[in-house]
Amino acid sequence: MNKNDLIGRISKELRCPKTTAANALRATFETISDALKKGQCVTLVGFGTFLTTERKSRKGRDPRTKKEIHIPAKRVPKFRPGKQLKKAVAKK
Repeated sequence: MNKNDLIGRISKELRCPKTTAANALRATFETISDALKKGQCVTLVGFGTFLTTERKSRKGRDPRTKKEIHIPAKRVPKFRPGKQLKKAVAKK
């Protein structure tokens, strides 16, 4: 399923125009992104939690030259699925 498929499903489920569903989805993504940029967690009970973690700096290797390189520390987004989502996915 891609973004357009998701917009279509939302539109059908809510019986609203696709543009309204697209705007709602865009606003949701922007709100989650803004919260993560500020270092906040976004918890959707039953679905999961979006959060950020710090990745330490480390040494790596350039695959072409085999030369050792320094990879700087950075903040990365993560998602932890909720109990209900795990349960729903586990059903066959």
